[in-house]
Amino acid sequence: MKIKSSGKNPRARLHQRRLYGQRCGVARALDIVGERWTLLLVRELMIGPRRFKDILGGLPGIGTNLLTDRLKDLEQAGVVARRVLPPPAGSTVYELTELGRGLEPVVFALGWWGRQFMAQSIPGEVSKPGWFMVGLRGTFRPDRAPVAARYDLRIDGEMYVLDIEDGRLQVGPGPATSADLTLTTDLPTLVGMVSGALTPSAALKSGKATIDGDRQDLTRFVKIFAWDRPEAPGEGPHR
Repeated sequence: MKIKSSGKNPRARLHQRRLYGQRCGVARALDIVGERWTLLLVRELMIGPRRFKDILGGLPGIGTNLLTDRLKDLEQAGVVARRVLPPPAGSTVYELTELGRGLEPVVFALGWWGRQFMAQSIPGEVSKPGWFMVGLRGTFRPDRAPVAARYDLRIDGEMYVLDIEDGRLQVGPGPATSADLTLTTDLPTLVGMVSGALTPSAALKSGKATIDGDRQDLTRFVKIFAWDRPEAPGEGPHR
């Protein structure tokens, strides 16, 4: 289901917000997405439609009322839409509209820029596999990918499926069927492999990573998502 924005001025539908009052593209964008938590909420929806409780679980510390307000703001701005899943699920989910998906390169670029500040850990900081799945979308190298491939990732008990077809990447919830490679590991080990700090062979030898598939498929997977992308953040054919 493709969701399109209404075509109206999103700025006119803001939910009781203070505006910068500047005729500048950056200011206009921040009028809509500049509030605390907003871009992180967009990040959560970049891995697909999510129920309210799933979004809440993916944003530790936000609080129910604040999440409700942020979703309301983004709906009124045409960035997020709600729909009810068909039976038997019947759940209400939130997802990015066409207008909202236009923020994806912004989130990827912020992630690349912010990586330079991640060398030192902050006490109490948390990390989730779903956030890293968004990161994999940002580092995807279609020039290194096969025409078609399916990867089943099982990271710290969470399951995701990565589908590659004709240079395009789709990331969604797992488990996958008929996967070319099933990788079971923890998040630090996966980060180590794609960052180049840990070779696939070393990860397998340590026992922290196991695969159902060929070792060459794991090596190829790592090369497809390796952190050595030559383009500037937000550029190139990444999807």
